[in-house]
Amino acid sequence: MEIRNAKYEISSAKVEQCPDTNVPEYAFIGRSNVGKSSLINMLTKKGLAKTSQKPGKTLLINHFKINDGSFYIVDLPGYGYASRGKNQREEFQRMIENYILDRAQMTLLFVLIDIRHEPQKIDMQFFDWLGENQVPFAIVFTKADKLGVNACKTKVEDYKKELLKKWEELPPVFITSSEKGTGKSDLLDFIEGINTQFAKDCDSANVNNPDA
Repeated sequence: MEIRNAKYEISSAKVEQCPDTNVPEYAFIGRSNVGKSSLINMLTKKGLAKTSQKPGKTLLINHFKINDGSFYIVDLPGYGYASRGKNQREEFQRMIENYILDRAQMTLLFVLIDIRHEPQKIDMQFFDWLGENQVPFAIVFTKADKLGVNACKTKVEDYKKELLKKWEELPPVFITSSEKGTGKSDLLDFIEGINTQFAKDCDSANVNNPDA
């Protein structure tokens, strides 16, 4: 799939303020400084998502309309910002949880992991929470250009082994580099496949319920 156009639409402090749509939304989330905005810019166009050297830049739910509104990419606030006060961390947590659990259009959550690091407790806990709430998600390893090919494979296998201690089945896994464009086509093709199935399901529902 090719992203022909991408446009920032709105930033929301509450899930109730998000756009009133009936198309799939793909949300991106990760810990501090994981390269979330850079990845979104790689998939869409340079400068769409605002990048910053300061962790915790994303404070709201940011919607980006893709290909004239055929689907949305959503930039979520991250988790694990130790520098934030307790009240603000709790506010972010509520915002994230409300979007993930209550937003009907949320089709899949991409959880970003810095491939250079060992499995972190906060990430494993977040995966467990997603599993407990039956949230569909995929893991996206970022910054693959910082390691060699073999080192990247080793890091990914370490994560898989850790997940398999609790999980019977692994989620989809992608390896990316925003600097080199690695993984862009894999991610976009994956999204396209879900969009295609979404369209088929909608057509089937309309056929079965013509008066709906």
